[in-house]
Amino acid sequence: MDDRELLELAAKAAGIDLIPMEVKNVTQRGDDRFIGYMTDVQQWQKGWFNPLRDDDDALRLAVKLGLQMYIFLADDGIGISNTQVNRRFTEHHTNDPYAATRRAIVRAAAEIGKEMK
Repeated sequence: MDDRELLELAAKAAGIDLIPMEVKNVTQRGDDRFIGYMTDVQQWQKGWFNPLRDDDDALRLAVKLGLQMYIFLADDGIGISNTQVNRRFTEHHTNDPYAATRRAIVRAAAEIGKEMK
């Protein structure tokens, strides 16, 4: 599963209505800001959803879905427990345990989104 699919499924699990968007000037912020979201059907709320790169988005996603996190820094691993689908997601890291944590959260959330009809 590629990053975009992971993000779309994670957003689905969190109840975020996504609107794929084209970003005209990606040189300033990077091309990872490719998903916009709508929080109110009556009013467009500008925003970006990328918990793979944004700590705030990742934490909000974990809290909203009630994910249990187990941090295993000693053996270079990050564990996220997803009780909804009874699975554990582990991401290994070398120099960036924060990126590994965000990815494990998104993988767990995407699994919830995949199970939703």
